[in-house]
Amino acid sequence: QVQLVESGGGLEQAGGSLRLSCAASGRTFSGRTMGWFRQAPGKEREFVAAINWNGAHSYYKDSMKDRFTISRDNAKNTVYLQMNSLKPEDTAVYYCNAVIQDGGSWSRSPNFAAWGQGTQVTVSS
Repeated sequence: QVQLVESGGGLEQAGGSLRLSCAASGRTFSGRTMGWFRQAPGKEREFVAAINWNGAHSYYKDSMKDRFTISRDNAKNTVYLQMNSLKPEDTAVYYCNAVIQDGGSWSRSPNFAAWGQGTQVTVSS
């Protein structure tokens, strides 16, 4: 059973930075495209970024690609999300998981792991 543990969230002022981590245990994700999602209060979970199995290609939601950077360390079974120039609208719980692309949209891979507990990011103005 794969477990995903997100960490690194917290309270940050607008314009600040945070680095999120997501560690997988129980199964390697080295062959998987991994991604980050976020869910703000009262809103649906949305795609943030994805990175292919060897880190050569990354993908972002348009509104985040100039501020966020996704990376991975397969040896550590960990994926990261560096978030810069944070805005109050970035406030959300952030989750990672293996992802698949269907047309132009990204979604959780159905056969890798359940959602973890996420990590809360709160950006104050």
